[in-house]
Amino acid sequence: MAGTFLIYGGTGGIGSALARRMRGRGHAVHLVARDGARLKDLARDIDATWSVADVTDRASIDAAAAEAGPDLAGLAYCVGSINLKPVARLTDADFTRDFEVNALGAVRAIQSSLPALKAHGGTTSSILLVSSVAVAQGFSAHASIAMAKGAVEGLTVALAAELAPRIRVNCIAPSLTRTPLAAALTGSDQMANAIAALHPLPRLGEPDDVAALGALLLDAEAGWITGQIIGVDGGRSTLRTKG
Repeated sequence: MAGTFLIYGGTGGIGSALARRMRGRGHAVHLVARDGARLKDLARDIDATWSVADVTDRASIDAAAAEAGPDLAGLAYCVGSINLKPVARLTDADFTRDFEVNALGAVRAIQSSLPALKAHGGTTSSILLVSSVAVAQGFSAHASIAMAKGAVEGLTVALAAELAPRIRVNCIAPSLTRTPLAAALTGSDQMANAIAALHPLPRLGEPDDVAALGALLLDAEAGWITGQIIGVDGGRSTLRTKG
């Protein structure tokens, strides 16, 4: 499958694992993130191209899309936030920021790359978004992030319908995964073990758990899969093994 795969959040836990997976499959990868130093090191390590961009700034996203090239085989938006507060403590700024980073940033990234995704020759191109198990399950103190990621899931199915058959659109909804973003929750062994025990497969996710499915969904092997929100969550969204 010729063409480049553009990965936003390329220095994050899931984004970097996905980039390594896609390079391992022999694909060209263009990484986008805010931290230029880390981005440059990772790009050198896996032989990828890169751009520094802020997903809250449309101009920098437009520039990154242009640098990725005119022929995109796929785009992955692996940018997110974890903002856990009781609803009474959430401000308008909290909700706005989470929505902008998770949902509006994804829209900007897709809009900027749509001509290149449509220009991809010969095969269907693909888009991968990332949600959260918190959309399907009700968790205390998750109002802002669940609302933002719920928008991502709505965006997934709307775009899958609108862009078919030329572009496939799918979404992964992980449970808690050991990434730098989640360090406040996973850094304590006691807390990590307690959360792990809530899963039918009693461990926390690893970035490569998500990346393994992400690479499949982006690639041509998943050519008849679109409009899906798929949990990578140790069974937490659907199974109860006790009580």
